[in-house]
Amino acid sequence: MQSNRKDIEQSLGEVHETVDTTNSPKGWRRILAFLGPAYLVSVGYMDPGNWATDLQGGAQFGYSLIWVLLMSNLMALLLQGLSARLGIVRRRDLAQANREVYPPLVNFSLYVFAEVAIAACDLAEVLGMALGIYLLTGLPLIWGVGITVLDTLILLWLQRYGIRKLEAFIIALVAVIGLSFLIEIFLAKPDLSLVAKGFIPGMLNNNALYIAVGIIGATVMPHNLYLHSALVQTRKIKPDPQSIKRALKYNMIDSTIALNAAFFVNAAILVLAASVFFSTGNTQVAKIEDAHQLLAPLLGSKLAPMLFAIALIAAGQSSTITGTLAGQIVMEGYLKLRINPLLRRLITRLIAITPAVFTILIYGNEKIDALLVLSQVILSVQLGFAVIPLIHFVSDKHTMGEFAIKTPTKMAAWLVASILVFLNVKMVVEQALPLFQTEGNWIWKILILLGALVFIWLFLMMTFLPFVRDRKLRDIARMHNDTPVLENLDVRATRCIAVSLDFTDADKKLIAYAIAQGKQQVDYVLLHIVESASARYFGDSSDDYETRKDQERLDDFALQLQNAGFRVKVVLGYKNRVTEIVRIVKDAGADMLVMGAHRHRGLKDYIFGETIESVRHELDIPVLIVNV
Repeated sequence: MQSNRKDIEQSLGEVHETVDTTNSPKGWRRILAFLGPAYLVSVGYMDPGNWATDLQGGAQFGYSLIWVLLMSNLMALLLQGLSARLGIVRRRDLAQANREVYPPLVNFSLYVFAEVAIAACDLAEVLGMALGIYLLTGLPLIWGVGITVLDTLILLWLQRYGIRKLEAFIIALVAVIGLSFLIEIFLAKPDLSLVAKGFIPGMLNNNALYIAVGIIGATVMPHNLYLHSALVQTRKIKPDPQSIKRALKYNMIDSTIALNAAFFVNAAILVLAASVFFSTGNTQVAKIEDAHQLLAPLLGSKLAPMLFAIALIAAGQSSTITGTLAGQIVMEGYLKLRINPLLRRLITRLIAITPAVFTILIYGNEKIDALLVLSQVILSVQLGFAVIPLIHFVSDKHTMGEFAIKTPTKMAAWLVASILVFLNVKMVVEQALPLFQTEGNWIWKILILLGALVFIWLFLMMTFLPFVRDRKLRDIARMHNDTPVLENLDVRATRCIAVSLDFTDADKKLIAYAIAQGKQQVDYVLLHIVESASARYFGDSSDDYETRKDQERLDDFALQLQNAGFRVKVVLGYKNRVTEIVRIVKDAGADMLVMGAHRHRGLKDYIFGETIESVRHELDIPVLIVNV
């Protein structure tokens, strides 16, 4: 269950628990105190990437993919609810929870995938805003992409006024999008009977599957799962079960309202495309730009394309803000790395701008919508890497306590994860298969195979490692059910202590700890391993300058201790450090060894820590490791 420790890192530390719900009055005001996080999440479900997939789906396949949107929305409700539950109960975001459970290599891989997903999402936002500006003002697309860099300042300005002001700004943008499409639908006058038929599931051919997977990727977005688990922590709640239950209840209301609003926007775009383009035979309309140009003549109103462009700008601006927050959560959660928000935003935006600029410069505006759809497919392919760990965490009774999800919810969550993984694998195989059926393209074939191997490895680790960990915990619990009787606690008296010195400033500390263990009642052996080239070659026959100086220093230590009343002898070792330390300790009959650990990290830990680990495994006496 949630931790009250103050020394753990906080998710989105600048706004963590800045909205106090503990003193909120009862009734609708208490509900309002919790409402907000899901609206920031919902804008990711109506970003420009959704527009591209929804427009293509409606124009090419009419109303037949509405059921895909509905299924995606139901998946989103379930998964966002699980994400909010993780943040409310454990006060951890998804990235932090991953770092605590998975080994470093798996975590780094998940971090890279999360960053790629955020960059893909940001790419859609960049292109969407640039398109919106172009459609509204005629400003060239390449200039619009450059202008999107400046929206970084909007987020930084809003954050100064707190999370509630940021939420209000996002809700206002969502209202602009919703109102624009409400008017658009009124002007389009769709056939409601055909709309109703679109809710009935049907089979998908290859082209429809590609668009459907893009719709799912654009709707259920991996970075939103990271985002929601952090945003709910902006609400300060009491740690008692009743307060947690209340928070879960109100956040579910928040998610239901916000995500249904997102479903309305997505459905409106698809229905608009189906009623205006598919029904008139304009099934080739696959670009946002074409849709904008055809709205006026087909609907007979100049207001429609203007509202379309305004809504597109609002969608891009709102989702770029939440994408920045998700990037901050992922970087801080996985890497424990906090950088300046302006720098973080610029890095994310520049990564997204690069492919957009190259695409525009090389292909012009023709490939922009294809790039938008591709960005959403990339998001969908990576969904499993966020969904599967999330299900593990909220199912874990050790950490979630009574708030672990029940069996029906768990079954539904794993069913959703299975559908997502199956659809993505099927789509990738069908898209890659023609490449392998042609001659040549060996580089691409090798890259795809390597990517598939990495995908399979990470999928297996991510899916089954928590099960192995839980089994080990259960085995440990069974092993330690009965408290053993404390008897035969006598140990052999310490008669001799060996101290391994390395002739640094730490030697004094090592000797002090050794004396603290034995006082003047034991014998002490001060040892040092000579590491000169001569000593390694000639062994105890060495008589170089370093060997003589090492002997003098040991003798000096011994003389000082002997004058203080201690029994001391000294021994020099040669050649292999580990072998010599073990030999000297055994020859001296020492009952304890004192060694120093220099607390190196990274590569140095493997180099300098090797001696301690190797010596410890070779000896059957206590080894006191002193951090120096």
